[in-house]
Amino acid sequence: MATNLDYTDEKQEPVIYSSDGVNAANYDSQSSINTITALVAEDHGHDIQLRTMSWQKAAWLLCGDQVCLAIMAQSWSLSVLGWVPGIITMVLAGILFWITSMTMWRFIMKYPQIKDICDLAYYACGKSNVAYEFAGFMLLANNILLIGFHVLTGAKVINTLSDHSLCTVVFSVIVTLMGIVMSIPRTLKHVSFMSMFSASCMAIAILLFLVFSGIEAAPLYGYNGDYPTDGAVRTYAFPIAGTTWVACMNAVLNITFLWVPQILFPTFISEMEKPQDFPKSLAVLAGISAFLFIVPPAIGFRYLGQYATAPAFGSLGVVAYKKASFAFVIVPTLVIGVIYANVSAKFIYFRVMGKSRHAHSNTVIGWGVWMLVMSVTWLLAFIFAEVIPSMGDFLSLLGAAFDSFFGFIFFAVAYWQMHQGNLFGGVGRSIMTVVHAFVMLCGLFLLGPGLYAAVKAIMADYATSVTPAFSCANVSI
Repeated sequence: MATNLDYTDEKQEPVIYSSDGVNAANYDSQSSINTITALVAEDHGHDIQLRTMSWQKAAWLLCGDQVCLAIMAQSWSLSVLGWVPGIITMVLAGILFWITSMTMWRFIMKYPQIKDICDLAYYACGKSNVAYEFAGFMLLANNILLIGFHVLTGAKVINTLSDHSLCTVVFSVIVTLMGIVMSIPRTLKHVSFMSMFSASCMAIAILLFLVFSGIEAAPLYGYNGDYPTDGAVRTYAFPIAGTTWVACMNAVLNITFLWVPQILFPTFISEMEKPQDFPKSLAVLAGISAFLFIVPPAIGFRYLGQYATAPAFGSLGVVAYKKASFAFVIVPTLVIGVIYANVSAKFIYFRVMGKSRHAHSNTVIGWGVWMLVMSVTWLLAFIFAEVIPSMGDFLSLLGAAFDSFFGFIFFAVAYWQMHQGNLFGGVGRSIMTVVHAFVMLCGLFLLGPGLYAAVKAIMADYATSVTPAFSCANVSI
């Protein structure tokens, strides 16, 4: 089966037929499998082979991306929303994550040449170049800001462990340089090995936090003051009196941000040797996420109550406990930054290299361009980490402005593209159509009221004292 696999020529829709000759979106059609086989064969003829991940390695990569510091911000979300709205939001976000991820995978199996979220947007929007460029801009903006957040987090970790022994900018430079070095591998298969250690270290950090929060006498402080300024530790079913709508919306955005990693999934799938096995990897991730995204935050809320901070490590009352648990966060901080940098750099790299043999060969030019793109990516992230006064608020902004598309809107549109003309063909299809209409409404809600709440939070931060750019101020938790 002859295929032209050059990046710039891959936007050619494969026609997939069922046995009766009717066009079909069925992911396991023989034509689709043949296309995947041809893509893998072509890739394996290159010096640098990308399509090499097994579903097990993909599962580790997914877990390395998802088992992250954001888990430790969920106790704060519960402290704002209360048990009932908080747990409902978490469970609903998890269900929608599974549904949209499976829709994304089925769509990619219909178009196996998709290499990233931008290609998915191109096909989902009727082969629109405008959608492709728009998604490309959002991909880079989202990922570079997220890498910047991890640069800042790394500086926080080192500040906390060293008792602010050096200027914070110096720590940020150290983290940035470490990130560049760790980002040298070109294939996600190699990055997946890092992800094993990343997920393990984050799990240890969470476990230590849970133990320490349970055995300490009282938390250290919360956003309303040092313990016991706001009274004894308590939990509650619903938001306490005085909680603003903006605070509740930002807590919801905090939860959805954790559950919306699909911006990376198309790139992960494109580097699997058998993309048809992706649901196995996704099932592993969903099982681990369902536990880690709900149980540890719930335990944290139980012991910290209204004193929960984001991340929850900051609420620990014993400094030694805080340092012992927070120290393990440095590994996932760097590795997750590497994952986002890899996906971002590949989007730029293949557009720059085009059909050149350097794109997939071990040449000086190929590696030189790769290192240049990667270095610029981390440098931009470093600048954002230094000039933005509150990365937490900007993550809420990302969740509203970008995750509304990457986690909801694009996949509702992709579902419509796959099944247009037969949206209500049977009970099962009708139910899924209604579900994806709800997915679209969720995306629009995040893009509208969610974006408003995020902007209001940023405006409130700017109205108060903010940390100047490239500051040496102590950012320890």
